[in-house]
Formats: sequence, C-alpha cells, structure tokens
Amino acid sequence: MARFNEIGTATIPGNGTRLRLLQRNDEFSIKIAGTTGELMNSRLHGSEDALATLACERIAGLGAPRVLIGGLGMGFTLAAALSALGEDARVTVAELVPEVEAWNRGPLGAAAGHPLSDARASVHIGDVAELLREGDGNWDAILLDVDNGPEGLTRKENNWIYSPAGIAAAQKSLSPDGILAYWSAGLEHAFTERLRRVGFSVEPITVRALRPGKGARHVIWLAW
Repeated sequence: MARFNEIGTATIPGNGTRLRLLQRNDEFSIKIAGTTGELMNSRLHGSEDALATLACERIAGLGAPRVLIGGLGMGFTLAAALSALGEDARVTVAELVPEVEAWNRGPLGAAAGHPLSDARASVHIGDVAELLREGDGNWDAILLDVDNGPEGLTRKENNWIYSPAGIAAAQKSLSPDGILAYWSAGLEHAFTERLRRVGFSVEPITVRALRPGKGARHVIWLAW
C-alpha cells in the first residue's frame, strides 16, 4: 500500500500548533504535528456534508440566502452547502489558517470538487468569532466546525464559540428565520442545555463519518 507523503504544513495563528497536509494517491489527511490521530480525512466526510445539508434544507425557501461557515477544512461542508443552495445564494467561509485556503485552491481542492471556484463562495481569512461578534442579523444559516466540538482540541480560543456569550453572538447574527448548526465529534448533553438556556430550540442529530450507516458517529446540533 502506498504511504502518505507530507505535501504541506501550516501553523495555527496564536498558539503555534502545526498542521500537516498528507497525500496518498487521491486520499488526503490533515493531522496535528507530533500526534498520530487525524483531524480530517478526505474519505470520511459524511458528517461534514450533513452539517451543510441538514441546515440548508431548513432555509430552502428563502430567496438569496446568506450562509456563514466557520472552518474551511477540506471544503466538503462548503461543497455540500453550494450543492443544496440556489444560484442566488452567497456563502462565506471564515478560515483562520491562510495555508488551508491555499491547499483548497491547490492540490486538496479536487477532493471536494473545487468548491472555492464557485462564484457564490468567498473566503474570510480570520477567526469566525470576528464575524459573529458583529451580530448583524443577516446570516440565514451559520455552520460552525472549528474544532473537535464544545471542548476545543486545537485552539483554546475556540471555546468562546461554544460559550453562552458565543452562542448569544451567533443568535444575534442570525436572520429571523435563520438556523445555527454545530459539528461535534460526540454528543455533550451540557451543550444542548447551554443552547436552550440562550433561548434556542435545539435538535441534536447523530450522523456518520463515512455515509449513512458507516463510520464513526458524530453529532450535528441544529438550533433555531
């Protein structure tokens, strides 16, 4: 079997954690340097797809929807959102690590079908928290996949997004009929209750990493 080769590295701003982009034939993997576990794999994106499709089906009837995605990753959530939305949609992806955008415009882009080439998509290089703090009420869907879940793995600053203050900021950023969605590696009942205390109706949905019925179980929280 072919071995993975490192084709790119990047440092997460603010904490010095180094990311590695690996390739084996048409398969890609992103890891944290010095660890053996994967953050992402291009063959295991079922739950990233679900983050977009579950949320975007809730706004299917809106004209010219605006969608904010926190975390570009390998581009699968963006690709799924674009697939689910019409030609009048606009999707902004906030990505903290500039190299991740470059990877998606380069060798990694083919894995998700080059979604950044779609005229409806744009990238904001920076923390999605910057956009949430604006609280402009203009986003029809906000999809957040910036870490491993409510307990940050790659960057402690991510914890704010899952805090009561971060949830309230996301709520103010939504349009009246908007939907908020979070991706997580697992279910945390305390986070479900945290969303409810801010005033959301909440539905946690278990999805699979590979495809329905296959792969690890992940969780999407829908809040409205």
